[in-house]
Amino acid sequence: MNAEAIIRSIEAEHLKDSLPTIHVGDRVRVGIKIQEGGKERVQPYEGTVIAMRHGGINQTITVRRIFQGVGVERVFLLHSPLVANIKVLRRGKVRRAKLYYLRDRVGKATRIKQRFDRSLD
Repeated sequence: MNAEAIIRSIEAEHLKDSLPTIHVGDRVRVGIKIQEGGKERVQPYEGTVIAMRHGGINQTITVRRIFQGVGVERVFLLHSPLVANIKVLRRGKVRRAKLYYLRDRVGKATRIKQRFDRSLD
């Protein structure tokens, strides 16, 4: 076996199989495991997917939301053990792979049309 095949086989053990199909422009709710004291809880982070990068075990999504009038973006490693769950709330109808132009927009200008031809699963 060559080195790439060995690496792929090791990574395959850690890949999550319960992830939904996520596209750029979708509105998602990501549950993140947070440790507070001795307890662990899941905190939801809801926003619009503005970018997806890489593939396989290194796949990440960038989620943007407006919090108290300030744009906040977080990058989530999809196959990380800290990501408890991901739920697609709404499909977005967009025509580009990266939605960085939303950073310059405010209020109603940031809305994305809903797409109905894809299921939420």
